[in-house]
Amino acid sequence: MGAHDIKTDPTPAELPRRQFMVGSLLAGGGLAIGFQIPFAAQAQTAQVPPEVNAWVVVKPDETVVIRIARSEMGQGTLTGLAQLVAEELECDWGRVTTEYPTPGQNVARKRVWGNMSTGGSRGIRESQDYVRKGGAAARIMLVQAAADTWKVPASECSVDRGIITHTPTGRRLSYGQVAAAAAQLTPPTDIPLKDPKTWKLAGQPLSRLDTVDKLNGRQVYGADLKLPGMLNAAIKDCPIFGGTVKAVDEGKVLGMPGVKRVVRVGDSAVAVVAETWWQAKVALDALPITWNEGPNAKLSSASVAAMLKEGLDASEAFVGNEAGNAKAALSRSARRIEAVYSMPHQNHATMEPMNATARWTPQRCEVWTPTQNGEASLAATAAAAGLPVEQCEVYKLHLGGGFGRRGAQDWIPQAVAIAKAMPGVPVKLLWSREEDMLHGRFHPVTQAKMTAGLDAAGNLEALHIRISGQSILAGVAPQNLQNGRDPVAFQGLTPSGDGAFGYTIPNLLVDHAMRNPAVPVGFWRGVNHNQNAIYLECFMDEIAHATGQDPLALRRKLMANHPKHLAVLNAAAERAGWGTPAPQGVYRGLAQHMGFGSYTAAVAEVWVNPEGELTIRRIVAATDPGHAVNPQQIAAQVEGSFAYGLSACLYGECTVKDGRMEQDNFHTYEILRMAAMPQVETIVMPSGGFWGGVGEPTIAVAAPAVLNAVFAATGKRVRNLPLKHTDLKRA
Repeated sequence: MGAHDIKTDPTPAELPRRQFMVGSLLAGGGLAIGFQIPFAAQAQTAQVPPEVNAWVVVKPDETVVIRIARSEMGQGTLTGLAQLVAEELECDWGRVTTEYPTPGQNVARKRVWGNMSTGGSRGIRESQDYVRKGGAAARIMLVQAAADTWKVPASECSVDRGIITHTPTGRRLSYGQVAAAAAQLTPPTDIPLKDPKTWKLAGQPLSRLDTVDKLNGRQVYGADLKLPGMLNAAIKDCPIFGGTVKAVDEGKVLGMPGVKRVVRVGDSAVAVVAETWWQAKVALDALPITWNEGPNAKLSSASVAAMLKEGLDASEAFVGNEAGNAKAALSRSARRIEAVYSMPHQNHATMEPMNATARWTPQRCEVWTPTQNGEASLAATAAAAGLPVEQCEVYKLHLGGGFGRRGAQDWIPQAVAIAKAMPGVPVKLLWSREEDMLHGRFHPVTQAKMTAGLDAAGNLEALHIRISGQSILAGVAPQNLQNGRDPVAFQGLTPSGDGAFGYTIPNLLVDHAMRNPAVPVGFWRGVNHNQNAIYLECFMDEIAHATGQDPLALRRKLMANHPKHLAVLNAAAERAGWGTPAPQGVYRGLAQHMGFGSYTAAVAEVWVNPEGELTIRRIVAATDPGHAVNPQQIAAQVEGSFAYGLSACLYGECTVKDGRMEQDNFHTYEILRMAAMPQVETIVMPSGGFWGGVGEPTIAVAAPAVLNAVFAATGKRVRNLPLKHTDLKRA
């Protein structure tokens, strides 16, 4: 998930209500409030053992607890951040465990843990500096405590795996023995960090810290949570976008087994509370509900497509990247190449549906939930509870899939509203799969008109990329639009930044005709990089084919001024054997892209049998994230991103009919099966000097590499996704 950053500089007095309401409105887009990490020792009360600082607690048995503010949803952030802290701390990795601080604690301690939002592949790259300083500061304090015990200078002491040694005498103390004394020291103000070239723990392919609990069943997800006296709730929101509840006949279900109450939630949803979730679900299905369908009852995918098509040639559009004069150059070009592409709505389809458990009293509201943004969840809780932030708390659980969906907070107010109807009783709200599919925050629908101008010698002299479609920021954070313009719409196509355009073209224009149908959108893994990479990289192949050039050779010529883009492309091409004969019947395609601060490229190998059935044989992927905290996790994330990206490319499509989504479960929203997953070879090639993301960047090159290989195999250009609608039999 990615988004435009928001940076403010609040005073502590301003923070609790105003700033967290902003976080709620952001719906997970990433609330990056400016702050300083105060490493000052916190007041020690009855806390046993005392913390060394906000990031590190060392227990007497030498267990090291590292606090992780970002969310773990399968991407490995928990382990990666722990590695960075432990690297600077110089502790024994075999004794490391982790815990989540709560957003309420973060407020009370003036945001000592910083930004808790997890999305846009920012979990490590935006917090690496201050979490490393947290580990380094704790190490300095622990060493100083030992030096004070021995009455020697700290400079005479060394530390290795949690054991402090006084070098001249050989005396030794463990971290656990000096932790309490260290917690009383004044924290250092000068906190030097290690050169990554000297890392011993960070940079290594260490096993993830959360794997064992997932394998043995100890890991508790939100859907698993049980509290004493807990009731369960199922909910049904109006299936038509913008519709409301007209009438509910509660009497029809109140006598059903286990049913406790029917609750109207807002103006558009109805919930049933029962002893078990299945009792609530059965009663909800039997509950007569009449809907006010509202203004969008006739909305369809066809009407949405017509709206977007009009935007392709509209006179007004927001400019995202411009060099030279593309329109003038196109008007005089010796030859023009034009194509129109499209990408439909997509669903996040997380394995774990949305859920939250809430307990409300007039004095306090608590919520247990898997969330990508604990601070935004706290804001949503307080607003729904009608209580000050300091009287609310959110307890974050591991996420059974996020992909950007759990950056929104729409299920939190629902859970709190239901709990308010049952004061003092914990109530777990769990969406059904159908509810989860019909009420997602969908990947935006877009079309793109690509126009290239060639000079008399066949050189690319002008390129116009016109995108027409939805704006995520207009839907979830309109306050972040820039004079009406959505900067996120141009991801991967901007002149600079963490998603910079990787080609030098004399005359370039990238613009966006914003068209927003009444389908709620949100941040979806890879965000706008996904379709932007498809549009650009597939069209580059079209230009290469039209001019009789090898696709790699054309790119190399246009990328001469973009060495890091080119380096990953060359690495993937070399490993895949580009330019050498492929196995009989196998065809290759390639793509490159920069997203979330990282450079990525892929070469796909496919074959298509005479019946037009596609097999993706192999994908070679290269990525340069600057620094590689855990190469094994990076490889796993690359593989996972291809599974997600190929699902979208091959099958993913959400269609609208009569104002509602037609796909309501996995039988109508197909995802990639394990048998269809290709072999993935990952090249991790960190060049240093910057921090890029990992979880999302490579998803962008999955589809265009495969689509370009499909063209090589069949001679057919796939411009409208998903690919399942294209007959791949050779003409």
